[in-house]
Amino acid sequence: MGPAHGLLGDAVLVGLSAVALTQLGNLANASFLMLYQRWPWMPFLVGPAGLVLSLWLTRRFFPGAQGSGIPQVIAALSPRTGGSPSRLLSVRIAIGKILLTTLGLFAGASIGREGPTVHVGASFTAAAGRLAGIKRPALERALVLAGGAAGLAAAFNTPIAGIMSAIEGLARGFEEHASGTIIITILIAGLTAIAIEGNYTYFGVTPAARAPRQWLLVPVCGITGGLAGDPFSRLVLDLSLRLREALARYPYRLALIAGLLIAILGTTSHGSSFGTGYPQARALVMGSARLPWYFPLTKWLASLASYLSGIPGGLFAPALATGAGFGADIGRLFPTAAPQAAVILGMVSYLSGAVQTPITAFVIVMEMTDNNTMLFALMAAAFIATLISRLLCPEPIYQGLAGRFVARAETRDVAAKDYDGPA
Repeated sequence: MGPAHGLLGDAVLVGLSAVALTQLGNLANASFLMLYQRWPWMPFLVGPAGLVLSLWLTRRFFPGAQGSGIPQVIAALSPRTGGSPSRLLSVRIAIGKILLTTLGLFAGASIGREGPTVHVGASFTAAAGRLAGIKRPALERALVLAGGAAGLAAAFNTPIAGIMSAIEGLARGFEEHASGTIIITILIAGLTAIAIEGNYTYFGVTPAARAPRQWLLVPVCGITGGLAGDPFSRLVLDLSLRLREALARYPYRLALIAGLLIAILGTTSHGSSFGTGYPQARALVMGSARLPWYFPLTKWLASLASYLSGIPGGLFAPALATGAGFGADIGRLFPTAAPQAAVILGMVSYLSGAVQTPITAFVIVMEMTDNNTMLFALMAAAFIATLISRLLCPEPIYQGLAGRFVARAETRDVAAKDYDGPA
């Protein structure tokens, strides 16, 4: 079998794994909510027990599978990991990622499938490269990038965002410094054209973005997203580091406490903070739901507790749901603007503020909502949120977590059985 056929097979496998994780995750999430509707006390039993079990399985059988998975992919791409990317990317870790993310969703954790799918995709392509005897670092890096980007694209059905994530998020180099310049240049050029020619699209005018009053939402959503996303990333980075010694001695106590907190938040929000948040975000985007004003706060806290517990699970879907909630709340302050516009701007703003990948954020939201009429507004909101977040927390969350995996790989400690943090 030639390299081309092997790569095609790997791509198919990544797509199948994304489908499997999606179907299993949906089934687990739906099962949990069904049990919750029947027995409202159930989250206080299943939540803590599920998180403790997930953490034990991670430490015992799948070390390296904890957290989102994106930091592991970034660390594997670093030349500082030397010859140990298999400690971060392997078929064993990929299988564990799928199973344990599903278990986390069945326990009601506020986690997503997209980061894990990136990890699974990169793990499969990296393993295939090792099986084929590929030794060239550049080609190994290309396989890891392709697998990770394909995982994101398959998870969200956003091919362009998959490409952008490979450039902006997974393989940060000059792009880290150029992304802001790119956004500013495109934004200014586009707004200049609109000022001269009026609001138009190449094949016709789009009334959804014609009203000037909707531009008032952009700075408000952007600032809110940056201010809300920054403390999330800082708390993940700081708490996991400051509590490292205590967590190494009592890892399951943290998972137990996190499970109880998730149960409290979920029952307080009538179940809306459990799981990925996809149903809530979709309902807000479609304008078919009106969630309580405190929904984004409970989702924010539940996502933080879930990630700090150390179980496998991603950030993207909960971040989008949290942002949609913030956007919906902001939209209530602007009754003359379209509510869905505020929701979409809230999604891109909070995601940009939390992970500091503005190009990927606005491309993902644009592709997911099939809405390019608000392209410049999304770009502006993403840039504002990222700028504020970087001023407050210069180290992006994925880069900070990846640095810890790199350090552990350098000391050959990444596969140790002791608790190695919720990175």
